[in-house]
Amino acid sequence: MAKVDRLPLPDTIRFAYPEQTKPVSVTGTKCELNCAHCGGHYLNHMKPLADIASAGDDNSASWLVSGGCQADGQVPIAEHIDRLTELKQNKRFNMHVGLVSADVIEQLAIVADCVSFDFVADNTTIQEVFGNSRTVADYVACYQALRKKVKVMPHICIGLRGGEISAEYQALELLHELGAETLTFIVFIPTRGTRFADRQPPNILETARLLSQARLTFPQIPLHLGCMRPGGRYREELDKWAVRIGFDVIVNPAPVAVRLAEKLGLTILRGEECCVL
Repeated sequence: MAKVDRLPLPDTIRFAYPEQTKPVSVTGTKCELNCAHCGGHYLNHMKPLADIASAGDDNSASWLVSGGCQADGQVPIAEHIDRLTELKQNKRFNMHVGLVSADVIEQLAIVADCVSFDFVADNTTIQEVFGNSRTVADYVACYQALRKKVKVMPHICIGLRGGEISAEYQALELLHELGAETLTFIVFIPTRGTRFADRQPPNILETARLLSQARLTFPQIPLHLGCMRPGGRYREELDKWAVRIGFDVIVNPAPVAVRLAEKLGLTILRGEECCVL
């Protein structure tokens, strides 16, 4: 493995603790896709939009607006745009919308401060994980269309294919060609009750190698290590690698990674919202 400690480090790192960002689901706990890695599990930790009566019911600074996907991979955001606009007030919205159409993108632009877009670069992974007939070409087209109207934060899930690193390097190459202002990485978590429950997270050294390649491929843009990643010893090791590699933002960092950043003399900033905001 390349000696990632030779990579240039930024002078500053931001540790994000997103207590001020409320996760909100426009579909409640419902999802048509029942993806192999999620199975709708993570919707249970989100506030249903239908349960928020008025803007005064919530004093958070921002929302992560998402929900379950329809069979075509699209979160049904469009039918809730008016309600979201009404509730927005001074909040910032990071929206996770899936593969949306051009007319929905026009509506999104009214209310979204940014869009987190899961970018997948392998047709077999799409079929095995999501179980629909969408293709890499669909992801590329949607990403390009979104970028014309809103601020887009591409996300790459390392090990999405049941813990295997399959086409994540291709995703890096594609995003380098298409352009990106920032890039967020999350890591597959084996989750009880899903089809991938018995799998393992991707190998930690292979994951670190991919993050190193991302820093080399994108030396000038902010790189984020997002909230979705395994805990325990895995997180401790991964977070330390992210500090050494020169990541700009780590969400809910392991304490050992904070201590490492201090030891390296980095200026540490603290954020209290979703890392892309």
